[in-house]
Amino acid sequence: MGRHFVVEHLRIGRIFECQPSQTARLRASGLHLAISLLIVVAAAILVFGIWYPFPYSEISGGRSLFVLLACVDVVMGPLITLVIFNSAKPRRELVTDLIVIAALQLVALGYGLWTVYSARPVHLVFEYSRMSVVRAAEIDPRLLSLAPPSLRSLPLTGPTPITLRPFRTPSEQFDATMAAIDGAPLAARTDLWQSYEDGIGDVLRVSKPVIELKTLFPRHGEAIEQAVRETGREMSKLRYLPLVARDQVWTILLDASTAQPVGFLALDSLQ
Repeated sequence: MGRHFVVEHLRIGRIFECQPSQTARLRASGLHLAISLLIVVAAAILVFGIWYPFPYSEISGGRSLFVLLACVDVVMGPLITLVIFNSAKPRRELVTDLIVIAALQLVALGYGLWTVYSARPVHLVFEYSRMSVVRAAEIDPRLLSLAPPSLRSLPLTGPTPITLRPFRTPSEQFDATMAAIDGAPLAARTDLWQSYEDGIGDVLRVSKPVIELKTLFPRHGEAIEQAVRETGREMSKLRYLPLVARDQVWTILLDASTAQPVGFLALDSLQ
């Protein structure tokens, strides 16, 4: 009986001895988590405030890509800290461990941000009958020299509107169509790019009055009217075009005089 009491006393003692170490480990992991969250918030401001302004965060898949990146990065660092942190380690060894964890986390974050940056939307392109979004990854940098001088540098602060020039010959049109069938989007053809101003007439000619949307989507009249109100314009002064990006189709609202984009609608997602 006495022996059993001593053994039990020693076991309880070991538990209490471990508590300070466990508390320090949890505290270190929590601090690491807080720092990671702050870094991710700063990265989110960069991604959604500059590279993927609304609605391109949804149209171009930037939101889902960033959420995956953030979850992996936020979980990885604090979890590793929780596993390996031990306040009983020599200070130099503990600092080395934490530096290695931080370095791994920053490398992962840097790679993730580079992936998001490479996939960022760079131009909103009028493709003869519709608008489309072209991403940096879809453009061959070696072919940028074929674009007009003003368009040879890809923008860093969200997509800019441009248009495609008319085909010069039936052969050129045939080649471009076949290339598009093979997976090379017209919007990425730098040799066809021209400034938005040069194609405004074509944009206005092809686009349609916004009032038609209420006939095409009678169940979503309120959503259409809300989008119109947000533009600050009357419905009669707006036109629209379909906006294609990846696996989604949106609707873009245009000023009826200048053809400038002024609003967006995800009507197809409301079906």
